[in-house]
Parts: sequence; C-alpha cells; structure tokens
Amino acid sequence: MEKIDRLFNTYANSSLGMIDPEGIEALCADLGVEYTDVRILMLAWKLKAEKQGYFTQDEWQTGLKALGVDSLSKLKKALPELEKEVEKPLNYEDFYTYAFRYCLTGVQFRRQVDTLVEYLKISFPDLQNYDANQAWPLILDNFVEWMREKQS
Repeated sequence: MEKIDRLFNTYANSSLGMIDPEGIEALCADLGVEYTDVRILMLAWKLKAEKQGYFTQDEWQTGLKALGVDSLSKLKKALPELEKEVEKPLNYEDFYTYAFRYCLTGVQFRRQVDTLVEYLKISFPDLQNYDANQAWPLILDNFVEWMREKQS
C-alpha cells in the first residue's frame, strides 16, 4: 500500500488531498497516453471514481489494489488489460453505464440519467435494433415519449 500511496502523492494536489485534472494530465503524460484516451475512462471505472476529473486516495488505493498495480510501469501494462476486461459482455454493460453516468453529469441529474439508462437497456438490449443512422435527438424524443407514457 505504501508504493500505491507514493504513486498517488506524485500526482495528487496536496491542498485538495486528491488527484485533480492537472494530476490526471501529468499521469497521462507519464503513461504516454492522451488524457482523452478511453483507457483513462476505463481506469476511472476500475477506480470507481465518483467525480469526473478527480481520483480520491481511497478510490486510487482500492482500484490499484484490484488491478494488482503499485507502480507507473505496472499501471502502463495494465491499460491494455483493462480494454480486454471491458470487452467482456457483462463488464461492457457495466462500463458503458458507468461512463454514461460519469460523463453526463450523473451526480447532478442522477434520477434522469438512471431513467435514460433504463430506457436504453429496454430499447437496445442487444444492440440488434440499434440504427446507426438514427440521430440522438430522435432517441431523446422517443425517450421523452416513453417517459410520458410511463407516467400516465
């Protein structure tokens, strides 16, 4: 745990007591990946990070321990493994749901996001009826219609 904490302190903002967006950018630079790389979102998923752009020490410790990682080089090697883990059907759904909530202000609009996730699961359970040509505004219109029917 000591190595994990030292790694945390390398990137943490000491006044906040957590890794902030600047720390994540520095981490990404040291890992040799862009901060927009989807694997960083996968790392946040594995850490179960609650707030976008921030990793608490508890999240960091729990997540890195689960990954079996205690150094930067091991974390770099773990990133491709995260991709493989997310490709598994149950993990993919969990990751997708996490990413949706994490990136779409899930904390602020948690009830609405949870309901939209429920709608998407019902509408596209195995993605066979997903139409790539269908625009998101249409999906949102259908969602609102579904909500109104559900409420009446």
